[in-house]
Amino acid sequence: MKKSLIALSTLLMVGGTVSAQKVAFEEYTLNNGMHVILHQDNSAPVVITSVMYHVGSKDENPERTGFAHFFEHLLFEGTQNIGRGEWFKIVTGNGGTNNANTTDDRTYYYEIFPSNNLELGLWMESERLMHPVINQIGVDTQNEVVKEEKRLRVDNQPYGNLIAEIKKNMFTNHPYRWTTIGEMEHLDAATLEEFQAFNKKFYVPNNAVLVVAGQLDIAQTKIWIEKYFGSIPKGAPVTRQKFEEAPITQTIRARYEDPNIQIPMVAASYRTPSNKTRDSKVLDLISTLLSDGKSSRLYKKIVDDKKMALQIGAFNYSQEDYGMYIIYGLPMGENTPESLIKEVDEEIVRLQTELISEKEYQKLQNIFENQYVNSNASVEGIADNLATYYMLYGDVNLINTEIQVYRSITREEIRDVAKKYLNPNQRLILDYAPKSDKAQN
Repeated sequence: MKKSLIALSTLLMVGGTVSAQKVAFEEYTLNNGMHVILHQDNSAPVVITSVMYHVGSKDENPERTGFAHFFEHLLFEGTQNIGRGEWFKIVTGNGGTNNANTTDDRTYYYEIFPSNNLELGLWMESERLMHPVINQIGVDTQNEVVKEEKRLRVDNQPYGNLIAEIKKNMFTNHPYRWTTIGEMEHLDAATLEEFQAFNKKFYVPNNAVLVVAGQLDIAQTKIWIEKYFGSIPKGAPVTRQKFEEAPITQTIRARYEDPNIQIPMVAASYRTPSNKTRDSKVLDLISTLLSDGKSSRLYKKIVDDKKMALQIGAFNYSQEDYGMYIIYGLPMGENTPESLIKEVDEEIVRLQTELISEKEYQKLQNIFENQYVNSNASVEGIADNLATYYMLYGDVNLINTEIQVYRSITREEIRDVAKKYLNPNQRLILDYAPKSDKAQN
């Protein structure tokens, strides 16, 4: 699942400069269309087997939202050769851990084992792909699990519906307009045949990338991959409709009342381009400049100096087709959402009209150098990155070269991209308020 709002705003809170070695990998494609990426790392006796499927909430029927996330749970139910309830027992009984997560764009499953259990990990992931058991008891069981997850993480979580409300108001045509967890009534209404059809359409080898990373013998790994995955039939090509949104040309105003909060929040959200674009990378730098830590422009001005807010933050919510650049704040005392937005706008205008200082620019570069190193500091991080760069960017070697894009971004580009996307007539202003009877006096 997605990181919490607070975690999203602090993803880049690192400092200093370090260097990283190039990530070596080998990639090829099986006859059934499954892409394979291998990364050897003998620094520790562990290995990760992971499969990323190019299916997320954006691939769902608008009347059946939540399917992709539902499958994140459902495909742990069991297979023809792994009994119901046995998956986790096999993993833990062999010294491993496993997990899965879903976004709007993809679903990712992985196991981490001692390296002598690599063959087991490959067999289990091939079983998930080739022999899943999708029956009514599994659907009913996971339906209750997902409902409880939604209650805990969304419905009863303070500010838990923030992203949902932003998406609903930012997108009118694209499937990004609904949430990854979906609507429970859609899952309740779905038939077993609809779940089976979803699996048949998207869980096919030609819609997936297999990444094996860690302490492994390349030649032996290839033999096992062919043994367990090579015979899986290729599925029908996955075709996707292209959805486009009309430009936002005037401020969208929206309000949502959350019974779980007492302090109102205001959010300004701007629609941004695909994460494949250079502009998206520039917006990463902008969000860091504005709200990364207590020395950032917004925090220092609005929280520290003027004491107008309990918290201020910004993040670039980057995705495959579109993104959102979201700035949020919690007003303090007599300050209003409008007064916070006024202060934010002043900083954005400053960004649009003045070049950031050389000192600020170097600080940004240091932060992103550290982020790059940290993201590849573990075999799990490398496996996730390899899969993501292949699946969502179409270039695995970005794991080594993306940092060069950040290094090449100029102060002038930061100014120009802020001017291009961060204007009052191109945004949503969401008043995220306490339930009326809970509002502060």
